[in-house]
Amino acid sequence: MTDDLYDAVLDEDLVRPDGRVVAWTRIGAGTPLLRLPGTPGSRWSIRADRTAWAERGLQVITTERPGYGRSTRLAGRGFREHSDDLAAILDHLELDRVYLTGGSGGGPHVLAFAAHHPDRIIAATITVGFPPLEDDSEYDQMIPLNAAAFRAARAGDEDAVRRILTEPYEAMRSVPLSGLDKAMETAPASDLAIMSDPRWRSAQTTAIENAFAPGMDGWVDETLAMGGTWSDIDLTAITTSLTWWHGAADRNCPFPAAQRLINKLPTATLREFGEAGHFEPYRREPEILDELLNRTT
Repeated sequence: MTDDLYDAVLDEDLVRPDGRVVAWTRIGAGTPLLRLPGTPGSRWSIRADRTAWAERGLQVITTERPGYGRSTRLAGRGFREHSDDLAAILDHLELDRVYLTGGSGGGPHVLAFAAHHPDRIIAATITVGFPPLEDDSEYDQMIPLNAAAFRAARAGDEDAVRRILTEPYEAMRSVPLSGLDKAMETAPASDLAIMSDPRWRSAQTTAIENAFAPGMDGWVDETLAMGGTWSDIDLTAITTSLTWWHGAADRNCPFPAAQRLINKLPTATLREFGEAGHFEPYRREPEILDELLNRTT
């Protein structure tokens, strides 16, 4: 059970020099933890049970990328643009350095922030992060929706990406978890068990409703960026202490591709979830947080 401080959610934003709104939520007080949600995600991609945050005295800032929720779209974006947004959020909150974590589609954004603003990070964690895909067999390991969308993104075909994502988007706009349930039908049993948790479903519903409030453009833009060349992330510039958690049975972010990326990061350590799937970090958050908070750079 959390105390009142962790029940209250502050919904905040700022206006960037180009006129875009960037939004985030903030919970608690104390050690700052910057959280970058998965794809599609929003500033409301937060846990219903925030006991682990309260027990560790965390101030948890959950950000929102362009095109989702109240954050203005930035068509054609890569990763650098949002890394600068994150630095602006920290400036606004008068926070010099933070612990940083990101999952799934938040993974490449962690790497971008570490590459472009290393002085703002104490230590970083990526959970089940999305890696660049290079081999056709890696697409075959993914759930069908992701395989199709990222193949189209690799080809730079925005029309095809939009066409592929339209049906699940419309389903989720109507019944937020219906599209996710359908897309994850072939996911491992560990994922399906987590997805049956009523509290998980309630929090995920809120996150999806907010993510898609302005439409599907943010999801399309992000899929194109993630499936592209990652040319604005210089992996050799990353010196931040980084732990990457991943499960071998992940069908959203293929484990072999993640291993290949981790091997290119000189400061990264891989921690394996065994045969668990994509949502395992939800179950293991206390362990993940303790490992992160015990590191300093």
